[in-house]
Amino acid sequence: MSRTILSPRIRTALVTGAGGGLGRAFAEMLLAEGVEVWGTSRRPDSLPMRERFHPVGFDLVAGDLAAEALIARVERESGGLDLLVHNAGFGVFGGLLDQPLAVWRAQLDAMLGVSFALDRAALAAMTPRRRGTIVNVTSMAAEFSIPYLAGYNVAKAGLVALTESLMFEAGEAGITAIDFRPGDYRTGFNKSMFAAPPSSCSDSARRVARRLDAILAAAPRPEHAARDLRRALARGRSGVVRSGSFFQTVLAPLGARLAPLALRRAVMARYFAAR
Repeated sequence: MSRTILSPRIRTALVTGAGGGLGRAFAEMLLAEGVEVWGTSRRPDSLPMRERFHPVGFDLVAGDLAAEALIARVERESGGLDLLVHNAGFGVFGGLLDQPLAVWRAQLDAMLGVSFALDRAALAAMTPRRRGTIVNVTSMAAEFSIPYLAGYNVAKAGLVALTESLMFEAGEAGITAIDFRPGDYRTGFNKSMFAAPPSSCSDSARRVARRLDAILAAAPRPEHAARDLRRALARGRSGVVRSGSFFQTVLAPLGARLAPLALRRAVMARYFAAR
């Protein structure tokens, strides 16, 4: 990236889930833009040691109070948070009948409850200054559900709705809200989503797991998403930003609007090798 386009409007940023994948790429992009970055991971030792990068231990499952304390800490250390990129999330692969309700609730509590707390605390901090940007990294799974990832699909769809609500309220305070909706990226997400070994799943689930491995192995690198986020931040407008391949970001949403629901479901089942 040859020139900075985000500073001095964005001086400080918090990126959750910065230990790898999209979060690491977002943090690297912001550092290249001259932004002071606070990055979180549930494993702080996975975070880079870089100038202007401040590693912070944080786990989504820690709850609302931990989320509020995180925003308060970054506000205090930074002198005022300009940008929140809430990227942290996880999925647990398995059928509805194979997962205890506790696993389902844990995903919703972490990816919706804690997301609400983070957004609310950031909004409260930014409102008196009447500036700032809140980015929720949702997922194309909110539009095209991934088989055997029901908890993840529901949580991301809920985060889409939360961000839509935030757009109205944040706009009144002069704050930008962005629903950053990535498709498939080569992040290792598929390597960490199994509560049980894939071999213990049904035949259909094993086919889907193999297909997900193949899709993500051929997917774009996270740096592509970072460039899309950079452009979105430079525009300085609230809205939805889809990021990924041309098929996922343009053709698939267009087909979903025009095709009958039954055809859409058949195409998705074929795409994920679910049948």
